[in-house]
Amino acid sequence: MRIKKLATVLLIAAVLTFQGGTTQALGGLRHIEVSKMVDLTYTFDSTTIYWPTETSFVHTFEHFGPTPKGFFYASAKYAAPEHGGTHMDAPLHFNRHGLTADQLPLADFVGPAAVIDFSQRAAKNPDATLTLDDIHRYEARYGRIPTGAIVVARSGWGRFWPDKKRYLGTDKFGDVAHLHFPGYSPQAVRFLLNRRDVKAIAIDTASMDPGNSKDFPVHQLWLGANKPGFENVANAGELPPKGAIIFCIPMKIGKGTGGPARIFAVLP
Repeated sequence: MRIKKLATVLLIAAVLTFQGGTTQALGGLRHIEVSKMVDLTYTFDSTTIYWPTETSFVHTFEHFGPTPKGFFYASAKYAAPEHGGTHMDAPLHFNRHGLTADQLPLADFVGPAAVIDFSQRAAKNPDATLTLDDIHRYEARYGRIPTGAIVVARSGWGRFWPDKKRYLGTDKFGDVAHLHFPGYSPQAVRFLLNRRDVKAIAIDTASMDPGNSKDFPVHQLWLGANKPGFENVANAGELPPKGAIIFCIPMKIGKGTGGPARIFAVLP
């Protein structure tokens, strides 16, 4: 019980710190309201979408039922690629000398969410990208992207999950020639790297680069800077443009190039 209470206090302290609050406020805050928590993670199961060249998620019960002593017991095993469903790209994914999933600091996974919407353009063009102009418009309306932010590109693509053909542009195994979905533009990512102090970027599609990309410049730029990226973010439409705190907690895989992540946000 003490451990659970301590975890709650630490979580609250983190939220208050990122929102510019002080520990003095802790006395009047006993818990985080469930209504202010948003689950941004897709369930991992047989419907989970993976890259066309990857195998699917497999979950198999090894035990399920009564034991010889009469009590119920269940356990299972699973197998899955590192990259698929709601997940993290670790720098090693596109950076020979990049950090692995287990080497990235926890501080890189929590921060104020700057949610930049380009869904209207994406609805008309599946190859649309979040541009530098989108960032400028966002900052003109909501203020400068805060230090330590996690930028979330909201394309509206989550409306197609788990329809693989509509979400990726193809549902054929191995078909990477017909991928179509939105992503970030290299120009926008260079700006975030060089002009803003951003911890991570995330997007509600299958990749930080748009589906029609052939050389993945965004992956090369962002992961090349030893920063993590998060893909297939669920329920991005429930996030406000500013004010939420986002937690992107990946599986800690030794030597991992990425891994499944449980992403959630606390609304203001």
